[in-house]
Amino acid sequence: MFKIFQKPEYTSRYVNDIHSHLLPGIDDGVQSFDESLAILRLLYDKGTRKIVTTPHIKSDFYPNNESDLIKIGDVLKKQVHQENIQMEVSVAAEYFLDEALIEKLNKTPEILLTFGDRYLLFETSFYNRPLYLNEFIFKAQSLGLKPVLAHPERYSYLYQNLEAVHDLVQRGVLLQLNVISLAGFYSKQIKRFAERLINEEVIRFIGSDCHNQLQCEAISIAMRNKHYSKVIAQPLLNYSL
Repeated sequence: MFKIFQKPEYTSRYVNDIHSHLLPGIDDGVQSFDESLAILRLLYDKGTRKIVTTPHIKSDFYPNNESDLIKIGDVLKKQVHQENIQMEVSVAAEYFLDEALIEKLNKTPEILLTFGDRYLLFETSFYNRPLYLNEFIFKAQSLGLKPVLAHPERYSYLYQNLEAVHDLVQRGVLLQLNVISLAGFYSKQIKRFAERLINEEVIRFIGSDCHNQLQCEAISIAMRNKHYSKVIAQPLLNYSL
């Protein structure tokens, strides 16, 4: 007889994480390798076995160089191996959608740091929809890239605007929800919108967006939210990494 009320085995585990800031000293994330390793141990204990660290690349505040990020990532991977942390670590980036990113797409798209099946994580202003958002989406896709919008629940121009959310989805943008939004880490308003997006079944990736140990610990609170069990039962692409 089917146990139709039995919860999936993985509901108590945190899945593969595709958004984090664990390369030390290069953005507003962790500031030391020791801090990186401590967070990776905590994530391992929560069930994570693969993680993508995605430092900011933003031309004005975080003008990081892709090749330098790869080198720092190699150092982190070596330390993870030496510390015997059974975690697969890879390096991508969280790109801010600005003119510099558009220029890279037009001139040197091959240098962009992606993860998985050429997924490109990007963010925008929290307040205003970029005028060239649709142009960026089309250009990225024409290059074989798959744009992933980081934390849609945090953008005020999308809040309660499900028509705009579905428009992005229809254009082929994949939405990545921050798990700690479900813990109310940012605000009650963002928490409610995150839950609504899960109910709409438009989320295709989840991630911690972890910058520090406090945010890492908020994952455990988020995992007790019924919407966490709901979203990880949906067709997330985290499972294919």
